[in-house]
Amino acid sequence: MPITTIQSDAEALTLTVIGDYPVPVERLWDAYADPRQLERFWGPEQWPATFTEHEMVPGGHSRYYMTGPDGNRSRGWWRFLEVEPGRRFEVEDGFADDEGRPNDDMPTMRMIFTFEPTATGSRLMSVTHFPSVEAMRQLAEMGMEEGLRSALGQLDAVLAGPAVLTTAARPAP
Repeated sequence: MPITTIQSDAEALTLTVIGDYPVPVERLWDAYADPRQLERFWGPEQWPATFTEHEMVPGGHSRYYMTGPDGNRSRGWWRFLEVEPGRRFEVEDGFADDEGRPNDDMPTMRMIFTFEPTATGSRLMSVTHFPSVEAMRQLAEMGMEEGLRSALGQLDAVLAGPAVLTTAARPAP
């Protein structure tokens, strides 16, 4: 598993994840830009993701759901705030109801993903910014850190495969 650091900082209201991968930055970027590749690791192993929309441009949206072992679904969304292809993107990240609308009963976070070349490949740094200590605590109790470890633990297998981009998302169920 290439995750080298997961650090929670309650004072700064952040959760930082750093991973080092033996592939060029472009390959790592493609795994996030292609919804078919992204859904292979965006979600814990027992909760695989399906992206129904993935428009990776400023103002664009991603909509997805994760399906649990019992068939239950948890829905989420991203709104792309900034996109610098091959370098970084920033999203507003939230939970959604069964119709895919933002769930106002759950916290919304801001996530910044940064991609950098290294001597042995590339580094991904993801920093999640929480709106409050309570929101950070709520998501920690829901298993966010464990979920990230499980999800990103699947990224190696995705990166070992072809980097063919398939930007079309699946239709919503």
